[in-house]
Amino acid sequence: MKYIYLILSVIFFTGCFNGKAEKHEDHHDEHHDDHGEEVHLSELQFKNMNMELGKLQKMDIGEYVMTNGTLEVPPQNDAAVTAIIGANIKKIYVIEGEKVKKGQLLAYLYHPDLIKLQTDYQVKSHQLEFLKEEFERQKKLYDEKVGSGKEYQKASADYYSTLGDVNGLSAQIKMLGLNASKIKSGQIFENVPVYAPLSGYIKAVGVKTGQYVLPQTEMFHVINLEDIHVDLMVYEKDVAKVKEGQKVIFTTEMHPEKIRTASIFNIGRAFEEGPKAVHLHADIHDLKEELISGTYVRGKIMFNSNEVSALPKAAVVQEGTEHFVFTVEKEGKEWSFKPVQVNIGNEDNGQIEIKLLEEVEISADFALNNAYYLMAEMKKAEAEHHH
Repeated sequence: MKYIYLILSVIFFTGCFNGKAEKHEDHHDEHHDDHGEEVHLSELQFKNMNMELGKLQKMDIGEYVMTNGTLEVPPQNDAAVTAIIGANIKKIYVIEGEKVKKGQLLAYLYHPDLIKLQTDYQVKSHQLEFLKEEFERQKKLYDEKVGSGKEYQKASADYYSTLGDVNGLSAQIKMLGLNASKIKSGQIFENVPVYAPLSGYIKAVGVKTGQYVLPQTEMFHVINLEDIHVDLMVYEKDVAKVKEGQKVIFTTEMHPEKIRTASIFNIGRAFEEGPKAVHLHADIHDLKEELISGTYVRGKIMFNSNEVSALPKAAVVQEGTEHFVFTVEKEGKEWSFKPVQVNIGNEDNGQIEIKLLEEVEISADFALNNAYYLMAEMKKAEAEHHH
């Protein structure tokens, strides 16, 4: 076994190795000509390099399908608030991005047509009371065969026609959020309130004070993010690989450094053209408060996953066609790093499958980062040794 004792001058902000390596040879039990050496670091060097240690971890890692899409909410959590009837905006009580509760006042409307709607309801309601009495009187006379059938038919037609008018006006009044009973008793509301149809956030305000809005005008857009989910597109060649319940790993355009997970709960049954792909929906596992509907996402759909041994990608270094990791031991005041050849497998969430090609103690610690730096310094010292 060859040992290389390195006296390194480590500059923290560059992460570079500088210094000279002292080489000592031990010709006993030598198995690897190229990588049978050890790198030694002092406590200070170890600290300045921010070395991280850990053991092989068991993880579910498999194949995956690359995909992209957006964050969306279901239709029942996305509401457009319209005026229902043409009117002017008297006052607005919310702004974009504001959190609201279901039934919260958003604005007031006013217009002569709103006053006329209420007065028409009052008039028709009072007429209905009279016509109902006349209808019942004529019906009784007709049933007793002392009344005219023509008069009974007229009373019936007038009553049911007016009843239809009253019911229609009453429905409009209720849709506007007004109290029909108070209006019937003589009260008139000059302003009509506009309420939030659901709890959530004001995504958009499409009106301003004094503006006249048509019945189909979207005044406010309210969105509830509680059920926000990932809407992904899967191309035709990959559709057969995806199933409900599969894990999705994704990042958002807003926070690309934060890795999130989700599970597929629905897969579309029709292809979209240009490109030919199917929509699938995945429920997000972690906290959703900071997520915004419409945000672009990139994701991986995992399949054929198995429990394997894994280390961070930064723990692996490639030399030609071979891959190595470093085991770590504390030797007095120094840290000893020994290369171990491995085969690598699939990657997932920054972790990579590790297949050891030589026996390593179960309790062994591994360097979780700086593998390239350790290998580079080892090669440097080895080159000096051969000279």
